[in-house]
This record gives sequence, C-alpha cells and structure tokens, in this order.
Amino acid sequence: QVQLVESGGGLVQAGGSLGLSCAASGSIFSINAMGWYRQAPGKQRELVAAITSGGYTNYADSVKGRFTISRDNAKNTVYLQMNSLKPEDTAVYYCNAQIVVVTAKSTYLEVWGQGTLVTVSS
Repeated sequence: QVQLVESGGGLVQAGGSLGLSCAASGSIFSINAMGWYRQAPGKQRELVAAITSGGYTNYADSVKGRFTISRDNAKNTVYLQMNSLKPEDTAVYYCNAQIVVVTAKSTYLEVWGQGTLVTVSS
C-alpha cells in the first residue's frame, strides 16, 4: 500500500507566498511523474504543475512565473512553491504521483493525496 500525505496549505493574503509539500510512503520501488492539481468550488480539477523523475517540469499557463515545482527523489517528496498568489488561486490542492510498487514493477499506480486547502484573500 502506498499513500501521499500533503502539508502546507492555509490562508494567505494576495501577493503572498505559500509552500506545499507531499511525501509518498509505502512499498515504493520508484516514482515516475509527480504533480499538483487544484479544484476550486464549482470547477473541474486542473493540472497546476508536474515534474518527471528526471526533473522536466510543466506548468499551467495561469501559474507560470509564479509557481515552482520541485522534488527530492531520495525523500519521495514533491514541493510546490507558490509566489505572488492571487485570489483566483484559491482551491483545494491535490498531490498526484505515478508510483511503481515493489510487488508490481511492470506498471504503476495513480495515487492521490487527500488535498490541502489554499485560500488567498484579496
């Protein structure tokens, strides 16, 4: 069994910064891509940023230049540094990872975190 545990959400004023982290644990052989998604009230979940095991990154246009995704492969952890936050960034942020488990190395599991709320006040 594997799981993702997120931390770092909270309330921040517009223009402020906040950092999220997400640690994977369990019978992990390796982790492919890791990413952050968000879902605002009444909207669909959307990709915010993703990073491959090799460090290649991809960002939603709405966060480019403001958010930075990074990962520590030794700690099975992915981070999201959010700067210049806007009220429209308010959402529940979910961590996602493609995890290869020890007992099934030919495929991977799509694993989601429980979500952490980020609220940006104007």
